[in-house]
Amino acid sequence: MFRNYDLRRHVYGQVKDRYGLAAQAAQHVIKKVADAYATLHANLRSGHLGRPGSVRRERVQARPIVFRPGAAQPFDDRCLSWRMDARTVSIWTVGGRMKGVAFTASADQLTLLAAHRKGESDLVCRDGRWFLIATCDLPDVPVRAPDGFVGVDLGIANIATTATATGTGTGTGTGTGDGVRHSGKTLNAVRHRHRELRRRLQAKQTKSARRLLKRRRRKEARFAADTNHTIARRIVTEAARTGRGIALEDLQGIRDRVRLRKPQRVTLHAWSFHQLGHFIAYKAARAGVALVWVDPAYTSQACSACGHVAKNNRPGQETFACTSCGFAEHADVNAARNIAARGETGWAVSHAA
Repeated sequence: MFRNYDLRRHVYGQVKDRYGLAAQAAQHVIKKVADAYATLHANLRSGHLGRPGSVRRERVQARPIVFRPGAAQPFDDRCLSWRMDARTVSIWTVGGRMKGVAFTASADQLTLLAAHRKGESDLVCRDGRWFLIATCDLPDVPVRAPDGFVGVDLGIANIATTATATGTGTGTGTGTGDGVRHSGKTLNAVRHRHRELRRRLQAKQTKSARRLLKRRRRKEARFAADTNHTIARRIVTEAARTGRGIALEDLQGIRDRVRLRKPQRVTLHAWSFHQLGHFIAYKAARAGVALVWVDPAYTSQACSACGHVAKNNRPGQETFACTSCGFAEHADVNAARNIAARGETGWAVSHAA
């Protein structure tokens, strides 16, 4: 039995009495378990945990879900109340309600909280510090009709390359116009350094090595997220300034489709293209910038000038030279122009009515 309301009929009284929980807290416990199994079943259906009969899939199915002691706990307005003027919260605990607990945030976050906070908040204990993750419900911004599109080619050597369908000129990440490449050299160097450091520390297996590993965890992820936020903000800001829309590649499932040699697999699986696409999408929605997802097939092999598609058009990672018309350009810029052209076509078809 996995449905939330069915579980409440059977275990609500047990959970409430056995653990001394308030009524609302007991219902949140049941809902959290039901949601966890719903996520597990969705991953099983989509094949993310292996094929039917595989060792990994059988192991996951045979093991019950276990929650970490510091895992996020949901609180609604009955269990957690905010006082924005005093910057304090009153929160229910198993030992009684704690009042006047101070919280801090940036000026922008405080403004956003005061104006748009709504729904549940999650309490998380991370590295010995407590965080409240609040939900804010912002009003929809009308999407402006775009005057052309900026194509965004996502990659590893260059995290993102932007270009318009008819743009000219190249850049290296200092601006955000046509043909701008946001290099992944720094991020890839940081990932390599952290990977080598983890390998050496894990080989030592000493107490000090484990302590250092624990202290450095999530540092690489925070650096990558900050880099993606910066790139996404620049792309969306430039699109909003020029009145253009944004065309993004739909790369879902690319890790399953691509076959690489073993040394390259670590780099592929560390590629945070999904996070960057998510950042661009939500920032575009908040700015009222049109966003279109396009099919990425053959965008790196097609000529943006004549449309000729051939594998030989791309002799190297950075080089594109059309074997039909002789057009030459940086490979990522050429791909970004193809993506922009597909974005214009997709927008025109979807808004033809």
